[in-house]
Amino acid sequence: MAKVYMLPNPPTPNVPIRFNPAVCTGCNVCVEVCRTDVLMPNPERKKPPIVLYPDECWYCGICVEDCSIPGSIWMVHPLNQSVVVNWKRKETGEFFRLGMKNPPPPNTRPPAK
Repeated sequence: MAKVYMLPNPPTPNVPIRFNPAVCTGCNVCVEVCRTDVLMPNPERKKPPIVLYPDECWYCGICVEDCSIPGSIWMVHPLNQSVVVNWKRKETGEFFRLGMKNPPPPNTRPPAK
């Protein structure tokens, strides 16, 4: 019977998923729920899974959501997906952004000329 090997893609600039080896127990729940089969179980027991095909990741986050141990896995979104626009009020110096839970009241003054 011939042996079959799985080889990762060559190194690419994106690393969509990171693991904290001090926290991850290697339960492989993330491997089982991954919709695009990006992850592969680590051959060493109790080690984090291997990100085999990073270019295939959809950044859906299901692996992070279904992980039973908080902080053991997180998504690393590409720069064009991770930019958050913040605004700063000149009068108060307060920062805010769209979609925040308790935004400051809108500025009702007319614009300066």
